[in-house]
Amino acid sequence: MTVEVNVPTLGESVTEATVGKWTKNPGDAVAMDEALVELETDKVTIEVNAPANGTLGAIVAQEGETVAVGALLATIQEGAAPAKTEAKPAAAAAPAAPAAAPAAAPAASGGGKTVDILTPTMGESVSTGTLGAWTKQVGDSVDADEVLVEVETDKVTIEVNAPAAGKLASIDMAAGSEVGPGVKIGSIEAGAAGTATATPAAKVAAAPAAAPAPAAPAAAPAPAAAPAPAATGSRPPLSPAVRKMVDDNDLDPARIAGTGPNGRITKGDVQQAIANGSAKRQAAPAPAAAPRAVGPAPTLTTENMFAPRPERPPNDREERVKLSKLRQVIARRLKEAQNTAAMLTTWNEVDMGNVMALRAEYKEVFEKKHGARMGFMSFFVRAACIALKEWPAVNAEIYGDEIIYKNYYNVGVAVGTPQGLVVPVLKEADKMGFADIEGGIADFGRRARDGKLGMDEMTGGTFTISNGGVFGSLNSMPILNVPQSAILGMHSIQKRPMVVNDEIEIRPMMHLALSYDHRIVDGREAVSFLVRIKQCIEDPQRILLNV
Repeated sequence: MTVEVNVPTLGESVTEATVGKWTKNPGDAVAMDEALVELETDKVTIEVNAPANGTLGAIVAQEGETVAVGALLATIQEGAAPAKTEAKPAAAAAPAAPAAAPAAAPAASGGGKTVDILTPTMGESVSTGTLGAWTKQVGDSVDADEVLVEVETDKVTIEVNAPAAGKLASIDMAAGSEVGPGVKIGSIEAGAAGTATATPAAKVAAAPAAAPAPAAPAAAPAPAAAPAPAATGSRPPLSPAVRKMVDDNDLDPARIAGTGPNGRITKGDVQQAIANGSAKRQAAPAPAAAPRAVGPAPTLTTENMFAPRPERPPNDREERVKLSKLRQVIARRLKEAQNTAAMLTTWNEVDMGNVMALRAEYKEVFEKKHGARMGFMSFFVRAACIALKEWPAVNAEIYGDEIIYKNYYNVGVAVGTPQGLVVPVLKEADKMGFADIEGGIADFGRRARDGKLGMDEMTGGTFTISNGGVFGSLNSMPILNVPQSAILGMHSIQKRPMVVNDEIEIRPMMHLALSYDHRIVDGREAVSFLVRIKQCIEDPQRILLNV
């Protein structure tokens, strides 16, 4: 029976891709879910896996061709078992066969069950992530639920834990690889006893393109001396996935031997260079890559903000650090808010005296009973929920040519971390008590600093509160957290002279700022919303009575 291998769905707004390197030749045996080819889009690199066991038939889409979603890539003769098993010469898999056999033998003799290591669900609107460094090598012992590797997405870093105790049998995806949810990245031989540390040969064998046999350790460094920098001038440009691996590992492409068509550098070539340590960028003169055109910086947009810039002369008093994915996404989202929303800010000030007196009276009893400190944020979250119900436009969003009014109240709380700003969300905040809110915020803060927040906790917000006062901010104009239509900014409390009942008194005052999307929220609604919060904070009994 003939089974078709087609181009999968490539993601929202992506309609075509470029065919990368095939890992098999026509006539080769393939296993179900085995990676056959990579498709490169302008956003991500996607692996196409075999839909069935059998023999690879005709390859319809050749390397370098542009294909559309659903197009036929190749065919598989299901169930066939050919004698031909040689791989493409470019992959250098033939010499690796003797090396793989001894490694697999102990697993077979141990009789243990092989358990796949799969990437976890990454959350709403997140389709890919980047593998970090593995904490174990092939042959090492692992415990159940032990952290093996991290997947860095554009929002959070997710740990991948061992699904069973045993021995790490294989590493199918090396550090720096782009992976989606549910992708096999390695396997564990359950119940088997591994070694404390793997040999260098085992580590090299774990990389998909590493070819040297363990029996000849001296052969491993050989590829490092082979590449000739002069040959890189005629190479095709690096794919997005390969460029990311090269940049993230500070490698010099001129020092990497390309085994792809026309000398193209593949991901396997980069993984080989990482394993050998043979292509580290040298810090002396500028690289021999083609010089970038020097000219005026283009107008900053979300599309070009991280585009290559003219080369800067080296300066030993400067330090260059590559932006993390999280920092890049923060920048794009903030710039998107400025470019798309008709953003406006209205200010007010609130007397914090009554809330501070209430907090001072009950904070010790509150903490003793609920195990959470009483802060000011719970008052503002509850006040915001009351105001959002009265002014629903502030809780809405624009979706195409429609306005989506949300009859639920998920309040995001901005948290600053060493990696950047994150906004975990208190779901159904209008149904939460003060203790639940304070406990949730404290838990978010701890796990945000450790990078332990889950994707479901970072999505689904309808309104955001940012407290710049904890850092000493007196006033600011917060930027929208798109697609939300408003964000409330809190600031530091300062004692100031105020007129109360025709007398001047020293009162603890806080500036409040509401930034809003004027396409949805009118000035009357924004000002009234902020005044409603002011009323609830200055008279906190209103919060308890919901009046």
